[in-house]
Amino acid sequence: MAGKAQAKTLAAGEFQTGDLAVYPAHGVGLIESIESRLINGTQHDFYIMRILDNAMVIMIPTVNVKSVGLRAVINEKEVPALYAVLKEKRDDPHDNQTWNRRYKEYMDKIKSGSLFDVAEVFRDLYLLKLTKDLSFGERKLLDTSKGLLLREICTALEKDETLVWNQIEELFTSNNGNGRSEGASA
Repeated sequence: MAGKAQAKTLAAGEFQTGDLAVYPAHGVGLIESIESRLINGTQHDFYIMRILDNAMVIMIPTVNVKSVGLRAVINEKEVPALYAVLKEKRDDPHDNQTWNRRYKEYMDKIKSGSLFDVAEVFRDLYLLKLTKDLSFGERKLLDTSKGLLLREICTALEKDETLVWNQIEELFTSNNGNGRSEGASA
């Protein structure tokens, strides 16, 4: 992974070249440069960010950092709180809703940029998968939320993805109430 997770708290819009940041729904990326471009006769500053997972390059206007949800990577002190969200007992995660209503709600949480919201989506879909077949869209959201969660925790802890995934799986197998570990390959 390029660079070390930034433990410092960054004021909105104050990223430097080489900082790791999180772009909602895309995950952890590296600020490769800060560039000025002339657009419609006006000079604008942009963060040029490369998403670590897929090498996608995103240009983010520095004045729009808050509105797009660009934020610093969580620090390792926040990981136990994330794990607590994953362990939280949910009796009936949205079972009374149709899959497309759940999908919209989950997508909104993923787009929010909050890793805690992403953890809720992952937890709910992981547990739902143990009791019923997920729709195609829900399976994609499960994979997306898993990837976003894993990559940011790995970055924060500077640990291997397999190790972190094993820790997450252990939260479910020791806490799901029925001892089942289906869905382990979520």
